[in-house]
Amino acid sequence: MTDNKPGFFKRLFGGGETPAPPETRPENPAPAPQPVEPTPAPPPDDVPSPEDLPLPGPPETTPDYVDDIEDQAADAQPMVEMVPVALDPPAMVEVAVETPRQGWFTRLASGLKRSSDQLTGSITSVFTKRKLDNATLDELEDVLIQADLGIETATAITETLRRDRFDRDVSGEDVRAVLAAEIEKVLGPVARPLEIDTAQKPFVILMIGVNGSGKTTTIGKLAQKFAHEGRSVMLAAGDTFRAAAIEQLQVWGQRTNAPVISRPAGADASGLAFDAVTQARTEGRDVLIIDTAGRLQNRDELMNELEKVIRVIKKVDPTAPHATILTLDATTGQNALKQVEIFGKRAGVTGLVMTKLDGTARGGILVAIAKKFGLPVHFIGVGESVGDLEPFTASDFARAIAGRD
Repeated sequence: MTDNKPGFFKRLFGGGETPAPPETRPENPAPAPQPVEPTPAPPPDDVPSPEDLPLPGPPETTPDYVDDIEDQAADAQPMVEMVPVALDPPAMVEVAVETPRQGWFTRLASGLKRSSDQLTGSITSVFTKRKLDNATLDELEDVLIQADLGIETATAITETLRRDRFDRDVSGEDVRAVLAAEIEKVLGPVARPLEIDTAQKPFVILMIGVNGSGKTTTIGKLAQKFAHEGRSVMLAAGDTFRAAAIEQLQVWGQRTNAPVISRPAGADASGLAFDAVTQARTEGRDVLIIDTAGRLQNRDELMNELEKVIRVIKKVDPTAPHATILTLDATTGQNALKQVEIFGKRAGVTGLVMTKLDGTARGGILVAIAKKFGLPVHFIGVGESVGDLEPFTASDFARAIAGRD
């Protein structure tokens, strides 16, 4: 012990051996390093204190799971909200809530933006703080007819303005208010929900329409809505002309836990419909939705085939189909009027679904159809997700297309 002390004091006070650099000698001895994770050396004296360090900025990219959460929330059903919970790993929790009505109206207004912008832009160009005279009313009537609202609706709107505001200053907003009110008058009587008669098991829905009108996609969305209502659903892939349509319906069947009655492409559609109704009755299904091949209304042989499908369905259940729904593609404009007329005569259309309102500036055609035929409009679609197909509401549609949001 005595022999070792001089060496220690020399090292301590700088005598003899060269001392270690000051920055490597801590004032207080650090704990012994661990075998696996050695303790790092203390920082130099010029390292700033934690208070002086800049706060970390947001990450340059959003984690993938956040995008997934947003996607799931966007596709959530109207009565369910997907809420992110801070767990490790991140998780989604399903919370039953009442979706605010404004959420649907926002989507509707966005979907009708092209129709609304064209219509209201034309109205604004006509009414630039000028007195309402006959020339202005004639211009307005032309604008409304070009927007596919129909001659009767256009005349009703201009006559209302003539009666209430003639020879007075009129703004574009005044006209939009009258426009929304008159459109709601026309659409109010046809805005009727699709009611499922529980006394009919199954309640048979036959979906018809021209090629590309969105029948199969609409069937999938309806099946999902019915499933969320607690109804047992069966689907029938009656579009036997297209293998892709059969596969598409099978995917929807998997998503909604609904069995799909199908046959190889090219099979007889009426025979498939017969088998589907028979099996749905045997299983006690609540709803059977039958897809059909898209067909142009001016192809007589194809319309004859549709009539045959209906006759065969009635052999199983004379009261079926209980709803024959015509899907209309809004982008077809005036041609939709002819579709409603001919399909109505040949297949006994009971209600309408209008799709693709978000892809056209001709959404006003729904007003002309309602005025001329008075058929119930059950649903309208303004997008691809399930939440973008909603029951039709006259007031919401009128406000959205008139730009009064």
